[in-house]
Amino acid sequence: MTAHYDVVIVGTSFAASFFLLRYLEHAPATAKVLVLERGNADSKAWQLANRRHSSIEPEDVYDNDNPRKEWYTSPGFGGNSKCWMGGTTRMMPGDFQLQSRYGVGVDWPVSYDDLEPHYTAAEQVMLISGPTDSPMPRSRPLPLPPHRFSDPDTLLKKHFPDGWYQMATARASIPTGQRGVCCASGICGLCPLDAKFTIQNGLAHLYKDPRVTLRLRSEVQTVETAAGVARGVNYIQEDIPKRDTGDLIVLAASALFNPHILLRSGFDHPLIGRRLHEQMPIYVTFDLKGVKCYNGSTVLSGLGYLFYEGEHRRDHAACMIETWSSPFAYRPDDALRLEPNRWNERLMLGFLFDDIPSDANRVTVSEHDPRRARAHFGEYSDYAKRGADQIPRMIDKLAEALPVERLVSTSLGTTAAHIQGTVVMGNDPGASVVDRHLIHHQYRNLLVLGSSSYPTASPAYPTLTVSALSLWAADHVLGRAA
Repeated sequence: MTAHYDVVIVGTSFAASFFLLRYLEHAPATAKVLVLERGNADSKAWQLANRRHSSIEPEDVYDNDNPRKEWYTSPGFGGNSKCWMGGTTRMMPGDFQLQSRYGVGVDWPVSYDDLEPHYTAAEQVMLISGPTDSPMPRSRPLPLPPHRFSDPDTLLKKHFPDGWYQMATARASIPTGQRGVCCASGICGLCPLDAKFTIQNGLAHLYKDPRVTLRLRSEVQTVETAAGVARGVNYIQEDIPKRDTGDLIVLAASALFNPHILLRSGFDHPLIGRRLHEQMPIYVTFDLKGVKCYNGSTVLSGLGYLFYEGEHRRDHAACMIETWSSPFAYRPDDALRLEPNRWNERLMLGFLFDDIPSDANRVTVSEHDPRRARAHFGEYSDYAKRGADQIPRMIDKLAEALPVERLVSTSLGTTAAHIQGTVVMGNDPGASVVDRHLIHHQYRNLLVLGSSSYPTASPAYPTLTVSALSLWAADHVLGRAA
């Protein structure tokens, strides 16, 4: 039987859960919300016992045309919050205004000032650890104290006081009463202490609200539309086709599956599925003389903003630098220095560059099985590559603070684990799929949440912005914001 709801939400990760959080704060006691999740409720104990994030493997739900380019996904309750590493940087003001400030890419239809209070709210919910100083404007300090710098971070902060900061992260630095304290083991995807914020340990209570009906193992196939309105969703629950209707339909199924659902539903905007992108990650390892590394109190301990904002963005990509404080987290093959008493005099840095998305990189419906998405990714933009060409100059600058002995390796990462684009936001319906409040331009009771809306790739980690945008969109739907 078909049931009717005030809101139907597809997904249970950050985008869905932060929207639901704000909606339930202001919805009446009579509200009815249906949440559909294609995966299972894999408990933390199950994940640790099976050494997996999800009982559904990524290769079971999408095809990847480029094996050199990975896209992480974790079907099941909590979505990618189960496998993320907990980075919660804000975007910089210039990230929202690439075209108007620097003449490249496009501007976002929202500004840093629009999202600032929502950034603050999301940080309070996640209990973010981070520094008291900041490279961007803030209205409120972070709720938890920062993690301890590594020794190289300390030197970099001393030499570049306005360019190096402790990392803002959802990995707890002190006990919170909700989760453990980060042990810097580097096993972040399956954190043994449950130290990072996840939907499971932070917002699971939302799904127990009597106004909410959560249906697991429910794979949404299509959004049903008629007369310019989104009417409901068709889905398969444990091999049984079902249909439910709603006054408001909210897709929050990631940048892989939001466009997949829209394409299967017959939505024909030429940009649906286009501009799949993420930051371009370059990993550099070098040896230091007499400076010990890997002694910060979390896996990623420092962030460098020396090469982020500025007029150089007219010519090449901005860069955020991350300090790795675990030798086993990313590149165990060359993480340790094989010399007596010098094993940890080796520094690993990640250089993350923003990207200008290409229409050629996209998500489609698999021609072999329409229930699967298909990711097509060829190349990063020349703009991002020109940014990476600056790495030797950047290392020379960092060497002002660090006793660099020799370069060990430089490599392009297969992923930054951030899936973005594919249902882009904008003010012009001809050049975007959803508006500045993530509402579909044509179907005004359909929201498409998450990083699928991103018009460009910031060097910053995307999750905090995803969460802030969901709060922003919910406030608009509830009539609480302009």
